[in-house]
Amino acid sequence: MQCRPLSGYAAGSPAYVYDQQADRMFVAGGAVMEKRIRAMYFSGTGTTEKVTTAVAYKMWELMDAAKKAGADGEKVRFTKAGNINFTPPEARKREYKFDENDIIVFGTPVIAGRVPNVLLKFLDTIAGGGAMAIPVVLYGNRNYDDALIELRNILENKGFHTVAGAAFIGEHSFSRKLAAGRPDAEDMKTADDFAGKAADKILGIINEAGGDNDKIETALEAACPVYVKGCDPIRPYYKPRDRKGNHINILKVKPKLHADKCNGCGICIEVCPMGSIKPEAPGVVDGICIKCCGCEKKCPTGALYFDDPGYLYHKEELELGYPDRKDPELFV
Repeated sequence: MQCRPLSGYAAGSPAYVYDQQADRMFVAGGAVMEKRIRAMYFSGTGTTEKVTTAVAYKMWELMDAAKKAGADGEKVRFTKAGNINFTPPEARKREYKFDENDIIVFGTPVIAGRVPNVLLKFLDTIAGGGAMAIPVVLYGNRNYDDALIELRNILENKGFHTVAGAAFIGEHSFSRKLAAGRPDAEDMKTADDFAGKAADKILGIINEAGGDNDKIETALEAACPVYVKGCDPIRPYYKPRDRKGNHINILKVKPKLHADKCNGCGICIEVCPMGSIKPEAPGVVDGICIKCCGCEKKCPTGALYFDDPGYLYHKEELELGYPDRKDPELFV
């Protein structure tokens, strides 16, 4: 074992060394467990990012402040690791492997009541390695249906232990009226409260196990997966219908471009999560469109728009049918 002393500790503190081969820190009398907390998310318009990163940061803040100490010195340390944004297409080409020292706040938007189908292949490549995970979904005030339980199941199947979960509300991607401006200040307060409850649960498990990873693993196997709302088996994706019950097919609908309004800034190219807008043709969606509407909402000149009758009908029906504010749902 190759070890070196760590500097920066006050006189009388435990003698720390670092095992380079195992990438672990040790203190006299046992290992210092270092838990890494981060957010990992897909977020076309920024609403999922806003909630998941806030929850991860608050959890780290609270858990770091707790300074879980034993009789012989600090036993557990919590670090804020870099967040992972897998919205850009190139980010979904990388491999992501975690282990028992990771705590991931994992967020996706809800599309048609489920985890977006374009993410399923990528999510199947992630290796949980015994990490703790907190699935979080963002929906546009209609319903999250089976999205949260689906995300929970995916994470469990990939080797994560889901210790908590939540469904938050964000401004609907189709609309600037439905859940406008959400997540708002009230939602973010709820996010902080949720982070506190999740942090308390994790700290309780770690304390009960005395900082021993094997005992933590046993406790997690008994406590997980977290209960969340939804149906299992997972129901099919939600299909919009008109007032006569006829299905409205908007799968191939794409935004159109007011060429005279486009200034060529390239924001739409940057934000498209499918890479469907090319540098040589700003504003032109020539590939798959999941209707996250990031390009439309973030266009500074309003050059992108939708004119498909079925899409516009569905958008109006959503705005008329779900005007009342819905509250986040938390599961710990």
